Amino acid sequence: MAPQKMERCISVLQQWGFVVKKGKTLNNQYNYFSGTDEERLKDLQEMLDDENVKAIFCARGGYGLSRIIDELNFDRFVDNPKWIIGYSDITLLHAHIYSNFHIASLHAPMAAAFNEFDEDREYLESILYCLKGAKSRYEVPSHHLNKHGTAEGELIGGNLSMLAHLIGTDSDFDTRNRILFLEDIGEYKYNIDRMLMQLKRAGKFAALSGLIIGSFTEIKDTTIAFGQDVQDLILDRVQEYDFPICFDFPVGHTGKNYALKVGVKHRLTVENGHVTLEEFFDPELPV
Repeated sequence: MAPQKMERCISVLQQWGFVVKKGKTLNNQYNYFSGTDEERLKDLQEMLDDENVKAIFCARGGYGLSRIIDELNFDRFVDNPKWIIGYSDITLLHAHIYSNFHIASLHAPMAAAFNEFDEDREYLESILYCLKGAKSRYEVPSHHLNKHGTAEGELIGGNLSMLAHLIGTDSDFDTRNRILFLEDIGEYKYNIDRMLMQLKRAGKFAALSGLIIGSFTEIKDTTIAFGQDVQDLILDRVQEYDFPICFDFPVGHTGKNYALKVGVKHRLTVENGHVTLEEFFDPELPV
């Protein structure tokens, strides 16, 4: 990532009271990546192992975690958990940590987003509230395609392409009795349909508690049109299920991207007029 894009993020984090430790590959470039696989693996491993690091703020997503995820050692991280912050390709890290160690992480904007801090302050400051230990509660307008109801369960999800990519791997995720959220960018409509069918055939919708659809931006179509917009396409894939569905939730590849706690129990309420997603404490569950 260009150094100038990092400066506003670092400045804001410092204003929030945090001490920033920069990764060694932060300003590097190796072909498409910020370093060789070995360099990126070592950099992330050091951050995971460092007990003085309380949160790992990913500079960008894109692609590359799947090339190193199986070589990471999480032993020290499990003993001293810390927030992992990011989205897009970072969906892989969220899913892997949740599925294997049942540790929460933060699906949230990354460094470049802070260059639009004044415009998107509400969404970027949602990161701060989470880091300070505040319980999340978001209320958004209703959408005409929403399916009303209430769902409770641990929140999981992220980038649709990454989630489809994880099925059958050691980072695969369990959706039973959970609330799933999905978003994506730059995909063809037919491929979104194919990835949703992959999740469906893998049983990811069968026992779902609730579904949140975030932004699907820069979507492309083929020469012969697919014939549906993305939201209608998604609804067709899940219309047979009884769980509540929320469309157009502010999560994804736009400035409107709330911080969501993956692996933490939430309550989703979809009703006329508005939708509420809030952290939910269940006194019957062990703390």
